[in-house]
Amino acid sequence: MAATKTFHYSSIDAQGHKTKGTLEAANETAATHILRGRGEVPLEMSQAGRGLNQDLKIPGLGNRTKLKDLAVFARQFATMTSSGMSLLRSLSILEEQTSSAPIKRATAEINADVAGGVSLSAAMAKHDKVFPRLMVAMIRAGEAGGMIDRALEQVAESLEKDTALRGKIKSALTYPAIVLGFTFVLIAAVLIFIVPVFEAMFKNLGGELPGITQFLVDASHNMWWIGPLVLTLGISGSVVYKRKSRESADFRLKVDRLKLRLPVFGSLFRKLAMSRFSRNLGLLLNVGVPVMQALSVVGETTGNEVINMAMRDVGSAVRDGRPMSSALRQHKVFPEMVTQMIEVGEESGQISQMLDKVADFYDREVDSAADSLTASIEPIMVLVMGTVVGGMVICLYLPMFTIYQNIQG
Repeated sequence: MAATKTFHYSSIDAQGHKTKGTLEAANETAATHILRGRGEVPLEMSQAGRGLNQDLKIPGLGNRTKLKDLAVFARQFATMTSSGMSLLRSLSILEEQTSSAPIKRATAEINADVAGGVSLSAAMAKHDKVFPRLMVAMIRAGEAGGMIDRALEQVAESLEKDTALRGKIKSALTYPAIVLGFTFVLIAAVLIFIVPVFEAMFKNLGGELPGITQFLVDASHNMWWIGPLVLTLGISGSVVYKRKSRESADFRLKVDRLKLRLPVFGSLFRKLAMSRFSRNLGLLLNVGVPVMQALSVVGETTGNEVINMAMRDVGSAVRDGRPMSSALRQHKVFPEMVTQMIEVGEESGQISQMLDKVADFYDREVDSAADSLTASIEPIMVLVMGTVVGGMVICLYLPMFTIYQNIQG
């Protein structure tokens, strides 16, 4: 029998009453089915006692809109609208229960706008820093086609899949990041606490220190300004990078081109970009978004400026009457399989279905690449840490041989 886990949940029943509690289930999907079997709509679900798997919250950095929060918001919104609940009532419940401050504020304003007669998509478009263009475009198409509940359902699925993909990437990078951070802590500890002890011993015994050992001693003496300088440069570099990424399209283009050319990570970034491109374009076309608008939205939602520029060229070509597949072939970032599948979709009139299949393929490729990356990086990082720390220990013991020779002589 499969082991069960404890889940904390909040839900709403048919009368609109909210309840909170815990239940035992094999996984989150099973827990959701249990609640729906009781006639309750799940709003929040989290596993108890997840320890290191929980998101860390740092004071001052908790006001950003996270993809995970958006995915939860979209799923709850889709669940409530598909069950027949009105938009205003759904928005009121979402405003009350969401834990994300930006989403809570935006939902309150959207609720007021919708109550005043503004369409949901127009109200959400005012909060472009909270809700992505993809989400707004799909909801607008859903409103035009009278299928807003279906549009919200597909938005939720898209955000959930994107969240899962990002989780895969983060899990692949977590181990090397932890090992790298631990290595820096060890280096600082050796320089601050251990090197001074050896230095005092060397002075008492006499003899000239080897150059590499003297370097460690000098670094230990200057740690009072080297440490703050490295920390300041790291924080400043991060701030400048984020600002330039936000303000300069040329800078984003150079960075994204570099990412795609990285020896190990480039393939992973390319597959992730192809997955987002195929998934988002397929979803937009499936709900009836015009091709030109879909290409514009997709370019800005893949998170890659190389694809964004390609979409502008493809949009111009499609406007001139050329097939999308032939325009995509002019850009090397798109693999032949992608253009071939799109070409088949254009010929058969099932381009959105073909794009979904391409997205599913690249989702599996990202999973496989992330697992392989984790398996290959772990021994490399252990070797790096062992080499750095072991090298420092050897450097500290090198003078012992000189001192021993002096004593023998």
